[in-house]
Amino acid sequence: MQDLALLSQRVGQLLLDKQIILSTAESCTGGLVASTVIDVPGSSQWFERGYVTYSNQAKMDELGVLRDTLMQYGAVSEQTAAEMAEGVLNQLKRVPHYIQDKVYWSVSTTGVAGPTGGSETKPVGMVCFGLACLRDGELFHCQTETVHFKGDRTAIRQQAVAHVLTMVLTRLMVG
Repeated sequence: MQDLALLSQRVGQLLLDKQIILSTAESCTGGLVASTVIDVPGSSQWFERGYVTYSNQAKMDELGVLRDTLMQYGAVSEQTAAEMAEGVLNQLKRVPHYIQDKVYWSVSTTGVAGPTGGSETKPVGMVCFGLACLRDGELFHCQTETVHFKGDRTAIRQQAVAHVLTMVLTRLMVG
């Protein structure tokens, strides 16, 4: 999708200009955010890693999402999206090559891409997003939001990718 490629290039250039490293935690997008990002030549200069944590167990095991969060709010919730994004950065802090003076951001997606799996309170097309930041060793929860998309599974996933990249772009442009 051409629009996603252009959006990813813009995000990448701003990340590079601001010396920010991006990582992803994905559920409903299944790695499509990371794939879109790494389609940009030179993305290794501003992209660190991506997690695909489709099951609740993977969210807990890989990203440290709390069982209580999943039980109380569900996998498709802003609370889970926030813990997913923060979990990536907590994992990053544990790796031997972690460089404390760099700025790292992570984004997360969790939702119902369909065509089944939706409910009255969490319909097909509902996607929750998270954005977290790590600066000077300190973790900051930056933003969460929920959006309802229309279309088939592919369209919902592509719209989710565009939305999360737009979130990053907007945040980069405001400072």
